[in-house]
Amino acid sequence: MNLSKNIKKGFTLIEILLVVAILSILLVVVFAALNPAKRLEDTRNARRWNDVNQILTAVHEYIVDNKGSCPGSLGCTTQATVELGTCTTGNANCPVLTGVSDCLDLTTGLSPYLASIPKDPSVTGTTNSGYAIGVASGIVTVTACHAEGGQSITVSR
Repeated sequence: MNLSKNIKKGFTLIEILLVVAILSILLVVVFAALNPAKRLEDTRNARRWNDVNQILTAVHEYIVDNKGSCPGSLGCTTQATVELGTCTTGNANCPVLTGVSDCLDLTTGLSPYLASIPKDPSVTGTTNSGYAIGVASGIVTVTACHAEGGQSITVSR
């Protein structure tokens, strides 16, 4: 007797549903583990770290090249922390600076060192940069105004 003719090849509906259910569960677990929103936040913060380091390096290169003088109206010994940008007085938008509403335009002074002042990824306007600069006792500090995830992005030299 030949039994091979009665055997049907293929999957049953139950088998297909089980595979789809297992794949769905795995997909949810992997998606939750990867957390794309957190990855995007980390990417934006990494850009902010890079930007504050670029600004600080440009300011220090200017100071070295100009025998200790600071660019624009940045005070070399003491400068209240202000947002970098071309905004008019009173239009700064830096939430980490409480009570400060001024901007400091260093575009011209730093042009040999930076093609343009970096702009924070969350800033949409053209006059604010989203980065703040200040000087205390000769130490220049650059801060990212809109750091995400509870981070504080500040570099001093």
